[in-house]
Amino acid sequence: MRPSRRSAELYEAARKLIPGGVNSPVRAFRAVGGTPLFVTRGQGSKIYDADGNEFIDYVLSWGALALGHADPDVVTAIERAAQAGTSFGAPTPGETELAAIIVEAIPSIEQVRFVNSGTEACMSALRLARAFTGRDKIVKCAGCYHGHADSLLVSAGSGALTLGVPDSPGVPASFAEHTIVIPYNDGEAAHAACRRYADEIACVIVEPLAGNMGFVRAKPQYLQELRDLTDRIGALLIFDEVMTGFRVAYGGAQTLLGISPDLTCLGKIIGGGLPVGAFGGKRDVMRRLAPDGDVYQAGTLSGNPLAMAVGIAQLRRLEQPGSYERLEGTARTLEAGLRKVFAAKRLPVSMDREGSMWGMFFQAGPVTDLASAKRSDLGAFRAFFNEMLARGIYLAPSAFEAAFVSTAHSKSDVERTIAAAAEAVEAMVAVAS
Repeated sequence: MRPSRRSAELYEAARKLIPGGVNSPVRAFRAVGGTPLFVTRGQGSKIYDADGNEFIDYVLSWGALALGHADPDVVTAIERAAQAGTSFGAPTPGETELAAIIVEAIPSIEQVRFVNSGTEACMSALRLARAFTGRDKIVKCAGCYHGHADSLLVSAGSGALTLGVPDSPGVPASFAEHTIVIPYNDGEAAHAACRRYADEIACVIVEPLAGNMGFVRAKPQYLQELRDLTDRIGALLIFDEVMTGFRVAYGGAQTLLGISPDLTCLGKIIGGGLPVGAFGGKRDVMRRLAPDGDVYQAGTLSGNPLAMAVGIAQLRRLEQPGSYERLEGTARTLEAGLRKVFAAKRLPVSMDREGSMWGMFFQAGPVTDLASAKRSDLGAFRAFFNEMLARGIYLAPSAFEAAFVSTAHSKSDVERTIAAAAEAVEAMVAVAS
């Protein structure tokens, strides 16, 4: 593969004008070294950098592109919507149509409000939960990322029940003190938090399948415990399905797990690669939102007609028979092939997958929370990432991110990926010896 000389030039130019040269930190390749790819186009399962190099893409705009890049139905939807106008700041029929699809697909949602990002969806859901319960504190799990709103950029202090301290400069301590951080999958910590702060907790927010500490599965009994605990103390349970909604199943992770949250946050797939987010729940909670209620939330571009059109096009395709079976089959074959590669060289790798969402850690495992995820061999991941990149396979440039497949990924894509992995591992073993 040709060196990405043009990407390097573009990166240097960007660094003069954009902090770090990127508009989202993980894109800077700091965790894996080298120069970030500057992508100029995508088609199907592939992306192409500024030097014309081709890569099989398993990032897929961080899971948003379930149909792959530049799907004809999606492109047509964008073109038609754009020809009619890109934004009105007024209601459009597309908002109601996409809302109806979501409400029909996810039983826990009776009403939905569209916003512009997953961060905005989670931030707004917290405000609504606090107003509905009349309480201030929230409970979140270490390692679950719910966007960069101030109340959510918080990590645990000393001990599972220590009130949060800001995880980023610029977040006031007075905001963070209302956030309680507990370990993921730790039922005892959840019980202890709810006992200690029972009358102060507005909600528990959790990813039912975590994707931002790598792919980490919540134990079904843990999620049921959270459901039971929030019911007991009169708090709301919020599922952050920005990543898993319509990705692991048509109705999201909650339909697979059989657990119904009070509020659900969505994003990514419901906009098909355009900026979008949404949050929804039962009517008695959602009616507190303005203009019906007293909880203010607004956005000039919320319900943008282009995003609504793309979301409708993608979800209509995904609801067709066979769509999720195809995603499942592709991901299952890829997982099996990668497991064989790692096992053949006795490389300690822990893998897990749900539908078309998957991940791996360079350790023997198991990985159940942030602490165990952090025990991974980051050097091994860095080496594997760069060896795969050199062979035309694009993975997330961080050991703590999930990966995805799309309906556009073919049998030959999977075979090429497995072959590249075998070569990558061989190169890693050779260097180590």
